[in-house]
Amino acid sequence: MDNINTSLQTRNDAASKKAQDACTICLDPITERAVATPCNHLSFDFLCLVSWLQEQSSCPLCKATVVEVQYDWRSPEDYKTYHVPLKDDSTKAVASSAHPYQPYRRRAQPRRTICPIRPPIDDVLERRRGVYCEGLPSLHIGANRISQYKDFTQQDFLTSDKLQTKAKQFLRRELKVFDFLDHNPRASSRDFLNVYIVFVLKSHELRGADGKAEDLVAEFLGRHNGSLLLHEMESWLRSPYQSLEDWDTEVQYPVPRRELERRVKSRPR
Repeated sequence: MDNINTSLQTRNDAASKKAQDACTICLDPITERAVATPCNHLSFDFLCLVSWLQEQSSCPLCKATVVEVQYDWRSPEDYKTYHVPLKDDSTKAVASSAHPYQPYRRRAQPRRTICPIRPPIDDVLERRRGVYCEGLPSLHIGANRISQYKDFTQQDFLTSDKLQTKAKQFLRRELKVFDFLDHNPRASSRDFLNVYIVFVLKSHELRGADGKAEDLVAEFLGRHNGSLLLHEMESWLRSPYQSLEDWDTEVQYPVPRRELERRVKSRPR
């Protein structure tokens, strides 16, 4: 009887601990704990909490205004801080009415990048915009000693400061391509998206069969842009280059469809 009681107590303790470690927002196990300040509620996963705070700046539990989110805890004094962007009342109203909060894993409707005619303000960004407008994924380069390209896993990314730094470097430039972010209350902060996408890659395989990373990025960029951004980021992260300028010089793309059609039409019959 004592053994049975002990076993039941152990199971109850395990169930209680599992419940305590579940995110209050999505109810899944917490993978990266986040603390809302100043109320100090901590039963949230980082991705869930920052997604929630893009809709409303109040704690999901006590409704107090959240100013900062503390995350990536290594010790009581060693952690990172995400500062919640300030929003005026009109912005909150637009965000609330246009995008009522839903769990961050929902699937987004596809969004295609519109290719407006614009003056060449920045040649590099114009070339990058062309990649998304034409839907041109960079050509794959195999991992070997000659190319020096290296494959990596979610666990590699999680433990590699070098890969995380390269990802942030890429995102700081690449997110400037998407002009619609300037007018979208949910994604008004490119700094937020930089942090958000890096944490997505720390939690999920970049091109995993389950498609979770793509789903999460598509929440803010749309399916077309999100999928292509992850493809381009994978090419950059696998490459041996440390500067985006070097990668830009070497990365190759297929011929755009319109160019192929032009060549076919111009052939002598």
